[in-house]
Amino acid sequence: MTTTAVLPAGAPGPVTDRTVIGENLSLPLFRTLSGVLAGHPYLKVVVDRIEDTWHLLDTAVHPFHVNYIATRVLGMELTELDSCLDAFNASVYMDPERRFLLGVLSLHTDEDTEGRERPFLVLETTEADTMNGRLLEEFYTFVRHRVDGRLPLLLKPANHGQEHELAAISDVHVPRILGHQLFGNRTRTPLNPGEAVGRLRYFRTLEEYTAAADGLGWSDIVAMPCLPDDVPRVAGFLNTSPGTPLSHTNVLASGWGIPNAIVRDLERMVDADVLDGAWVRYRVQDDEITLVPLAHAPTLEAPAWHQQRIRMEPPLLEDVPALWLHRLRRADRDRYGTKAANLGELHHVLDSRTADLTAFYGRPRPPRADLYGHLAARLGAKDATPEELRALAADFVAGVIAAPDGVALPFALQHRFLTSSPAVQQGLGKLKMALELDAVDVLDALCLHLQQLIRNTPLPEDVSRQITQALPGGPATGRRLVVRSSSNAEDLPGFSAAGVYESITTVHGADELLDAVRQVWASLLSPRSVRLRHQAGISLDDTYMGVIIQEYAPADLGGVLVTCNPTRREDFRNVYLNCSPGSPETVVDGTTLPLQYLYNTVEGGGRTVALGSSGQDLPVGTRDKLARLALTGRLLQSHFSDTDVDHPLDIEWLMTDQGDFRLVQIRPYAL
Repeated sequence: MTTTAVLPAGAPGPVTDRTVIGENLSLPLFRTLSGVLAGHPYLKVVVDRIEDTWHLLDTAVHPFHVNYIATRVLGMELTELDSCLDAFNASVYMDPERRFLLGVLSLHTDEDTEGRERPFLVLETTEADTMNGRLLEEFYTFVRHRVDGRLPLLLKPANHGQEHELAAISDVHVPRILGHQLFGNRTRTPLNPGEAVGRLRYFRTLEEYTAAADGLGWSDIVAMPCLPDDVPRVAGFLNTSPGTPLSHTNVLASGWGIPNAIVRDLERMVDADVLDGAWVRYRVQDDEITLVPLAHAPTLEAPAWHQQRIRMEPPLLEDVPALWLHRLRRADRDRYGTKAANLGELHHVLDSRTADLTAFYGRPRPPRADLYGHLAARLGAKDATPEELRALAADFVAGVIAAPDGVALPFALQHRFLTSSPAVQQGLGKLKMALELDAVDVLDALCLHLQQLIRNTPLPEDVSRQITQALPGGPATGRRLVVRSSSNAEDLPGFSAAGVYESITTVHGADELLDAVRQVWASLLSPRSVRLRHQAGISLDDTYMGVIIQEYAPADLGGVLVTCNPTRREDFRNVYLNCSPGSPETVVDGTTLPLQYLYNTVEGGGRTVALGSSGQDLPVGTRDKLARLALTGRLLQSHFSDTDVDHPLDIEWLMTDQGDFRLVQIRPYAL
């Protein structure tokens, strides 16, 4: 084979409009009118309840339901529609007495008991549609009577509200399938879009990967069941086991701008086409993943990041005290690290309530001048002015989340420790020389030796005293502490460092606290972190580690949200949220497959994407709380995204046993 298409590309659309009105739908007619979305043929349908007929839209000609209804059915001009778009949308998606029922039919296949392929159709509305149970049943029944009876038809609720409405209706009358049932076991899932040419390196086990890891380079595309967090910077990732777009490795893929996808049948393809070790062109898009073998090894130039140099402000090392997080602001990142400074800024936002948290909604979204009306609806204040919305948004956020308490240790403490030891200084000198000479063959040994020195070198008395006295009462034996990293070499444009530095979550007493601080400091000199920074042009002299010390807070639920849809970057409506019982670390490090949700922060509503390892969804009340958290994340984006309010955030959070949310980390999401 010369080409292996993991997901088929759609055929070119017709030039003429072949929209059909009133006809029954056969499979050949479906294929004539359909397009392809996420690898599945689909067809838009409009049911006109007054005329008792339906319209089967030619997908290539009519990409939007509302445009078709306005211009072809109601005789409006597009300029007239644009001037009242939100009101028009409300009339067709939210009015319980609406004239039109809008949806999509998609074609899927499964296997019968004898292994034969069986096609079936799925009917669904848009995610923002608020159809009640009566309308959903009417919509399904209308379509069922007009579709070839040999084709099974299932209704997929588009959001949690529709799931609730359907719970009172027999699935005999309205057969259904949930989103996570339809897509949770998809063979192929895009995680991060991109394109790369490289050599495919396929590892069936972690042991195979470990044996070959030292030989991996920037031109390799690494494929294995689940990539480890310490994977080096390469050309692309391929996972053969289920995962989440919010794992550390995908955050790295996003920050590095490399393609990443789940392809669960890769082993079959590799064996069939002898792809392991072959040069391939690998492309990941929203609705297509392709892997094309190349006839000859290409001549490749080093990637741009090989020459890239990350700009960062030099650290400030003057003697400053350990401070409570609430006393920090974002400008303190050069003394205490990015993580601590952002949490300090969060305290300020919640306490002062002076920040404008509505700027994202004030940006024009053509043809809309802004989204203030949608925000007002989400906050329950339909006629609020922009000024009133700012106050309401600040109150809403302060009512949903809390910033964590804790103490931040400055770079100055690490600097005093490092300069107190001649052995450590000598080791740092050797490492700097190796980096200057690009002596990569000795880097690992030098880094590991330095880490061991740092972990075992006694702290100067004044440094250890400042650490142990940082918390009131000191590190009392009876309470559990968490020690987190807070470097200045993370969360930078073009360099996220997700999962690179260490945090210690089980610390008791003074001795363990001092050991944990040294372990966090030592993580700044791990072989992987040194290599990644060196590749990005970040000088070792400019890199320092602050530390956050917090009292451990037990959590019923923990997770990560990003204020975007990672697999559809043009989607400005949705926030992607992952969670699992306990700590958020289990979500980002890949040890647990999380529950995954999308929450619409414009029109409202949410939907379950995957159930993960738990196998069951969260209670309705908990999902409603997560919807409030998602909206809170969107509002915080207006303040923490700096100059571009469209730049999403990456937020780690906990839900306590009281049902309250605490944010553990807030940072820009690497795009």
